[in-house]
Amino acid sequence: MEFNEEKELDIFRGLLANKQYAKLRGRAQDMNESDVASLMEKMEDDDMLKMFRLFPKELAADVFSQLEQDSQQYIITSLSEKEAGTIIDNLYADDAADLLEEMPANVVKKLLANAKPDTREAINHLLQYPEDSAGSIMTVEFVDLREDMTVAQAIDRIREIGMDSETVNVCYVLNTRRLLLGTVALRYLVISKPEELIGDIMNEDVISVNTGTDQEKVARMFGKYDFTAMPVVDKENRMVGIITVDDVMDIVEQETTEDIEKMAAIIPNDKSYNKTTVFEAFKKRIPWLLILMVSATFTGKIITSFENALSKYVILTAYIPMLMDSAGNAGSQASVEVVRGLSLGEISFSDFIKVIFKEMRVGLLCGLTLSAANFIKCITLDGLPVQIAAVVCLTIICAVFLSMSVASTLVMVVNRIHLDPAVVASPMLTTIVDAVSLLIYFTIASLILQIV
Repeated sequence: MEFNEEKELDIFRGLLANKQYAKLRGRAQDMNESDVASLMEKMEDDDMLKMFRLFPKELAADVFSQLEQDSQQYIITSLSEKEAGTIIDNLYADDAADLLEEMPANVVKKLLANAKPDTREAINHLLQYPEDSAGSIMTVEFVDLREDMTVAQAIDRIREIGMDSETVNVCYVLNTRRLLLGTVALRYLVISKPEELIGDIMNEDVISVNTGTDQEKVARMFGKYDFTAMPVVDKENRMVGIITVDDVMDIVEQETTEDIEKMAAIIPNDKSYNKTTVFEAFKKRIPWLLILMVSATFTGKIITSFENALSKYVILTAYIPMLMDSAGNAGSQASVEVVRGLSLGEISFSDFIKVIFKEMRVGLLCGLTLSAANFIKCITLDGLPVQIAAVVCLTIICAVFLSMSVASTLVMVVNRIHLDPAVVASPMLTTIVDAVSLLIYFTIASLILQIV
């Protein structure tokens, strides 16, 4: 049955208002935890906390992990230390570590003090890794087996620890030094004979990542190999955890959102749109708007320096917006394509000449096509003299060609010096392309109109 959020929200609010807590608890237990979390996000803080307190601890932990970060912080700081410790104990270690990373130090200290020793150890283990690394997003709850185990013994171990593991679809074969030897999929255990040894049926061709591997690279590897989970090893190849596909989906969403915001000249923010206040939105947007406003003075200076040409041929002014937009759009297309290629690992700096040469050819073809279409328009619809139409059309060819060339070059160079190419993709590029387009326009106008 399709989930009707508005209808369910009204039902839960009614149950809370009428103090029908047993019915509310039962209804929540029959729903998916993601849907319950979505409903709670729409409630007032007091109602959200009241509803959360009604849940049994297993459901509470499952729903808690699906809530947005600020809602998690509100709930965890509103609970008693003992209640909060119970929630932390029932979260997977990676979810607990993500929560505690954003909490004040004094709160973290209290929460860890009330957590179980093994929970505390697992969380502290995760918190030591650099942000955005594989180690920081992995979970330490996984099923480990030995190669000398029989299939029957392996299944017994899954029954023993499977409920506390993030996934049992893939089990990991380790030796006594916890070196990763291979993997065994659950389906092979089910169809194999009970007396067979794990060492005989395991897959020894294991793909893993290091604890220091960047999370973006991890996400690309998941896409390349279609994994649902990937082992994480330390420098000595000892297995320390796994990363699951749900964590990777969060990474992809986070990195994509960050790139979109940077390309739109917005300072990245972890909060959702609805959770961002007006002042926070203002602070995200105003820095780049100020920078772009100041940089736009260069285009004004260029126009001022060609006042004589404009006063003699006023019609040239009418085509300035079209030329700047065409060049800007062409540059944005090229930069986005190159940024995407770099992000997916399809291209690298070693492909610099190949990429630039390709974009130059694409720019030339696009420029010629736009120029031909615009020439027909200028002559037939606008009624321009041939020489004026020639100025506009030649400018389009040059501006689009240079715009795509400059855009791809900038992105490749910025990525090479380990800065974020998404920042170049729109804000900086727009300013550069506008200025270059105007210089080309007025230079061509001066040359052709003086000759004619």
